[in-house]
Amino acid sequence: MQRDIIQNQQLRPPTAALVFDDGEVLWGHGLGKLKSVVAELCFNTSQTGYQETLTDPSYAKQIITFTFPHIGIVGTNDEDLESNKIYAEGCIINQAIEQYSNWRAQNNLDSFLKNHSIPGIIGVDTRYLTRKLSLEGAKKVALIHFGEKKESFDLLKQKLKNWGGLENLDLATKVSTKNEYNWKYGLWNKDIKEGSYVNFPIVCLDFGIKQNILRNLKSLNFETSILPATSSIKEILIKKPKGIFLSNGPGDPDATIKIILPTIKKLIDLQIPIFGICLGHQILSLALGAKTKKMYQGHRGANQPVKNLINNTVEITSQNHGFEVDKKSLPNEVEETHVSLFDGSNEGIKHKTLPVFSVQYHPEASPGPHDSAYLFKEFYKLVKKHA
Repeated sequence: MQRDIIQNQQLRPPTAALVFDDGEVLWGHGLGKLKSVVAELCFNTSQTGYQETLTDPSYAKQIITFTFPHIGIVGTNDEDLESNKIYAEGCIINQAIEQYSNWRAQNNLDSFLKNHSIPGIIGVDTRYLTRKLSLEGAKKVALIHFGEKKESFDLLKQKLKNWGGLENLDLATKVSTKNEYNWKYGLWNKDIKEGSYVNFPIVCLDFGIKQNILRNLKSLNFETSILPATSSIKEILIKKPKGIFLSNGPGDPDATIKIILPTIKKLIDLQIPIFGICLGHQILSLALGAKTKKMYQGHRGANQPVKNLINNTVEITSQNHGFEVDKKSLPNEVEETHVSLFDGSNEGIKHKTLPVFSVQYHPEASPGPHDSAYLFKEFYKLVKKHA
């Protein structure tokens, strides 16, 4: 257990550090793999779902500060995964969890991180980090778990200085599947009622897709083919899809312009129904003529209020993004459908005449509320209408 690794941590010398590009160093105690990483620091306010968060491909090249103090309390298992590995570069936790307790738990968080070769740090003031990021914006940092043997930080600081950050960084094609595959599993404990939904074939372009998205699509009886992000229009159309899904994912959407955008534009011209989430929303917006930009601190958590401008209701949503669609750049033929009640940023669009729409947040949640799960059914209705 973690108490065997970090006991009486206030009395022990530090075994890990968080290094900022301005020279500030915060000391703590190591968790997970003995390793150093360089990435963008962010914070997540979710109280549950740390395992799903860590395995969300959208967190590639990011180190997560968990603001909730009791991360690790329910342990880890082999089911609550959003992908086949941890994509976050590292994590920061306020308190060591001496014991984990849950009937589904198979192991502790420390072992989970070790098994995936991911470093972490415990004992850092996460309230300080959250306030720092809120006031100063995104930060480039290095996290090092050096164990009992303190290493020189000169090489690490140089590596941090040389890293250019997330802007202009294409991560979608790096985390995307390399081979096509099909998905066969629906939502947990929910069987598809025979005859309730027609079996329509759709193509999911994988920019870093979460498994719970695929479960939601399968629960509507979609015959889902997941293709690499760089798939050609020919490779997509050979599947004869009745709909196209654009997934979530990491990195700068502008970095996908040369490789991915031409294909999306052709799909729009063919008037095949398209639904995008998160990075998929940003890529679709770019294809429609809008622009994207880096956010000051991003939205990451499971309690983000969004206003639906179509029916004038509020949805509490799960979000994870550091870039946004510039609402001022939306062309006249594109309508804004959702906005953030935190900062007024764009959270959704739809074309006024073509069967395409997208949202910035995560209607599949995992973790998070299910206020927006209806959007998958909206996609089904759109596909059925144009089939």
